[in-house]
Amino acid sequence: MIPMVDLTAQYDDIRGEIEKGFSEVLDGAQFILGPNVQAFEQECAEYLGARHAVSCASGTDALHLALAAAGVGPGDEVITSPFTFIATAEAIRYVGATPVFVDIDPQSFNIDLELAARAITPRTRAIMPVHLFGQPVDAEACQALACEHNLLMIEDCAQSFGASWRGKQTGTFGIAGCFSFFPSKNLGGYGDGGLVCTESADIAEELRVLRNHGSRERYHHHVIGYNSRLDELQAVILRAKLKRIDRYNNERRRVARTYSEALAELPGITVPAETAGAHHVYHQYTLLLDGDRARVMEALKQAGSASAIYYPIPLHRQEVFLRDYAGVSLPVAESAAERCLSLPIYPELDPARQQTVIDALRTALN
Repeated sequence: MIPMVDLTAQYDDIRGEIEKGFSEVLDGAQFILGPNVQAFEQECAEYLGARHAVSCASGTDALHLALAAAGVGPGDEVITSPFTFIATAEAIRYVGATPVFVDIDPQSFNIDLELAARAITPRTRAIMPVHLFGQPVDAEACQALACEHNLLMIEDCAQSFGASWRGKQTGTFGIAGCFSFFPSKNLGGYGDGGLVCTESADIAEELRVLRNHGSRERYHHHVIGYNSRLDELQAVILRAKLKRIDRYNNERRRVARTYSEALAELPGITVPAETAGAHHVYHQYTLLLDGDRARVMEALKQAGSASAIYYPIPLHRQEVFLRDYAGVSLPVAESAAERCLSLPIYPELDPARQQTVIDALRTALN
């Protein structure tokens, strides 16, 4: 079966470096906030072009801690996308704020900034754009909107490590950029992990306190914090992969380009568009189908290929938000949820296996 992502192939390439790093950590027996975590944070800051990078236990925690460190809380509204993983909205609820969903752009799948501008109220405190599937939002326009209305811009970069807008890395436009290192991500560990980058020394210091039980000094606790620290062993893995992230992302772009060239003329398919100014890193290769999605997925399965739906239910239609959004229609997101289909994409996907996926799609749609 051709998987959505093949982590074993990537591990084979870096096995020796990871095993050596693991051995050094085990010999040194410093497992929490050790030298690899510190080095990884510095290396991420340098790669992203950010002043500070603070790691944590997951991408969800990165969003949560960034909102908390920025002072977003009860009574505040945060404008965001309904077409994303629920962690985006969960984090807003964790701090007691209210997610305000606005519809998406039909080409990029990202938040429609014109609609976001119309959704601003006196209670709006922040805007949280999601760089979905590795496609950057127009970050300059979002930044300008936030500045115009005195809003915080907190970027959800869970799927966009290495993506950029007009040469500037995602995560570096707002007060904070939040990353996930879930195993399937472009930069992924072998467990959970996350990171927040920021230009603000105050935000960075607050993040370090919040992730470590609200403590600046051992057994002295200044606020109620959390246990959200990146594991030292995960840092070893992530440091090895960070050295290779541009190659990984370039290979993803190669796979995406092959798909788009082969599928663009097929009836009933809309291949993903790459927005001018965006350096898309294709965490997912997601197209839109006009026909029977279940039939196409079954055809792919019979040909030996996985496929997936990201995301089948937009957030405003999820049970947890139904009471607040009863009767609300966000038609572009709803249509995308009904029509989207993601194909296997990872740096090591070889041309022969990719051709199997393409041929199966051609057969199903012709």
